[in-house]
Amino acid sequence: MKEGMLSLRVCSQFTGIAKQDASPREDLSDVRQRQAALAIPSVATTLGYLGHFGDRPFNYTFEPPEGLPWSNYARDEREVQIVDARFLKSRPQLDGEGFSLCHAPTAVRNFQDVDEVRNCYYPELVELACGATGAKHAYIFDHTVRSRVITGATVGFGRTANDPPGANGQVHNDYTESSGYKRMVLVLGEALARIPNSRFAIVNMWRPIGSPILELPLALCSARTISPDDLVDASVHYRARTGDIYLGTYSPRHRWFYYSAMDRAELLMFKQFDSQVSSVSRFTLHAAFLHPDAAVGSPVRQSIEARCLLLYD
Repeated sequence: MKEGMLSLRVCSQFTGIAKQDASPREDLSDVRQRQAALAIPSVATTLGYLGHFGDRPFNYTFEPPEGLPWSNYARDEREVQIVDARFLKSRPQLDGEGFSLCHAPTAVRNFQDVDEVRNCYYPELVELACGATGAKHAYIFDHTVRSRVITGATVGFGRTANDPPGANGQVHNDYTESSGYKRMVLVLGEALARIPNSRFAIVNMWRPIGSPILELPLALCSARTISPDDLVDASVHYRARTGDIYLGTYSPRHRWFYYSAMDRAELLMFKQFDSQVSSVSRFTLHAAFLHPDAAVGSPVRQSIEARCLLLYD
């Protein structure tokens, strides 16, 4: 796998709008209309947090054994305001807010072709990740292609009995304090002994692969507003293994963002683990959400996410 550096151009042209003082002669209604026009666009919707649970929360990604449910916890639906990050005055940063948007065209033509993804897309992402983060080495270790799967009025965990992975509407983080280290060992294997005890991180690299995403965008919670108390260890049962993730519990401090109408030439990078325990983002809660303004018949959401291990030294 190639490793390298790439100068990255950020695609979002964030436009900060200066607030203007109202003239004393203006009518109050005119002032309010102007203030509304200058406000950063956002949407009011609901997100699915972790609600009541007894034992350790879990989800199955396949038909559970007889007598067991798909999951063992209640869903806590909360109304939130999700801000369109394209209009922020200051661009969110990976080590600050926990996410960043990049202009990143790809040469891949068919993301359903596993060989093309591994042989063409993985090397693209390695260069992109090193250039965007300053890491010295990057390892892409898996990817998931998702298509829109909705049952009912909410977006669930993204898995049903016979369908491919769908949009995951449960507020979560892909790795925990312990599973982040486990993943590093799995990825590096014997090479781990030759690597000094230095900082490493895991990022999710997420991209639309069809039409611009209108109906089911990805919402991200600023890492600056997440407390360790908001993160609950949970299990995800796959056919061949069990993974550990964090499910998020609600906090009024959470601040949510998304990027409107993301297209195939854009890539969203967000932090899922960082071994550095201070001064940088470590975990970024995220979830898909139903955009209330999406038109009926909007294109089906299709996306690919690749997970990347970064070594900084």
